[in-house]
Amino acid sequence: MKLCSIASGSSGNCIFAGSEESSILIDAGISGKRVEQGLNSIGYTGKDLDAILITHEHSDHIKGVGVLARKLQVPIYATAGTIQAIKGYTSLGKFPDGIFREIEADHAFTIGDLRVNPFHISHDAADPAGYRVSHGKHSIAVATDLGKYDDYIVQNLKGLDALLLEANHDVNMLQVGGYPYYLKQRILSDRGHLSNSIAGQLLCELLHDNMQAVMLGHLSRENNYEALAYETVCSEVTMGDNPYKSADFRITVAKREEPSELIEL
Repeated sequence: MKLCSIASGSSGNCIFAGSEESSILIDAGISGKRVEQGLNSIGYTGKDLDAILITHEHSDHIKGVGVLARKLQVPIYATAGTIQAIKGYTSLGKFPDGIFREIEADHAFTIGDLRVNPFHISHDAADPAGYRVSHGKHSIAVATDLGKYDDYIVQNLKGLDALLLEANHDVNMLQVGGYPYYLKQRILSDRGHLSNSIAGQLLCELLHDNMQAVMLGHLSRENNYEALAYETVCSEVTMGDNPYKSADFRITVAKREEPSELIEL
C-alpha cells in the first residue's frame, strides 16, 4: 500500500492512498491544480484515480471536489448527510449526474482491490466519517476532525501499518490566541478537533510493533506549529502508559502546502 499527504492543515486537506492497481483521494480541500501537482510529485496523475472519498462537507475538505468531479469523472464516496450538504454548496458548481456513491459508517465497501472501512467521527458536520483502507495484509487510516476519541475509534484504528492522525492545536495557544470565544469553545468541544496532547494519548493506544509510519496532520495555522505538535505528541508517547518511546517509530508532520514523502508498505 501507499500513503501520501498532498496537503494537510486547517487551510486544506487532501490525502492519497492506493495499491499497485487502485488509487484514491481522501478529501479534496485544495484546488484541482494543486491536487494534480501533488499527484505528479509522487508519479501519478488525476487519470490514475479510481475514486474520491470525502470525510465531511467543510470547505477545507471539499474545496476542489467540484472541479475534480467534472474533470476526472471519478465517483465520489460519502455518507448521505455529507452528500446532501455538499450539494448545497453552489460555489462548487454542478456535479455530473450519478457521480455520488452513498456509503454508511461501519459498512465496508471496495474500490478495485482496496477495502474501505468508514467509521463515525465526532465533529460538527452533517454526518462525518473517517476511513480505514486495506489491501492484503496492510492497512492505513486517516483520522482527522475528531472532537474526541473513545473505544470505538480505538478499535477502528487498531493494527494499522500507517496512520495520518489529527494534531490540530495546542490548548494554551488556542486559549490565549485571537479567536473569538465561541470558536475556541467549538474547537475544544467534543465535536471540534484533537489537541496535540490528546492526539499523543490516542496514539499511545494504537502503537504496536509493526506500526511503520505516523503522520500528524490537520494542524491549525493560528494555534499550532510543526515542532510543537511533534514534540508534544512524542512526549505523550514516551511518557505514556505503553512499552514504547517515540524514537521507536517513524513520526512526521504532514506539510500544509506541499506533499509529504510517499509511504510505501
